[in-house]
Amino acid sequence: MEKKIKKTAPNRPFTPTAKPQAAPASKTSATPVKTGEFAFGKENYRLLFIGLAFIVLGFILMIGGGSKDPKVFNPAIFNFQHITLAPILVLTGYVIEIFAIMKKPKD
Repeated sequence: MEKKIKKTAPNRPFTPTAKPQAAPASKTSATPVKTGEFAFGKENYRLLFIGLAFIVLGFILMIGGGSKDPKVFNPAIFNFQHITLAPILVLTGYVIEIFAIMKKPKD
């Protein structure tokens, strides 16, 4: 018996119809995905809320020092609370937020 050879169109290489199968992944390299769990742990959420409190407190401290009459200048807008303390609190809050997001939760 002779085998039938599949002829291809001229100037076209033969392309097999069956796709090659990928090698099975090793069990040690694949990390099982846990479903139904939160992305962050309890400590991550606690740090997120602490950072949010710092940010909100910083913005609240920036409020005020203005004048009721627009023609009168009030130098209270340049005090320590508005110029130094509030921005430091806001930046600290953002640093805490970044740390809370990047921290690996405990299993």
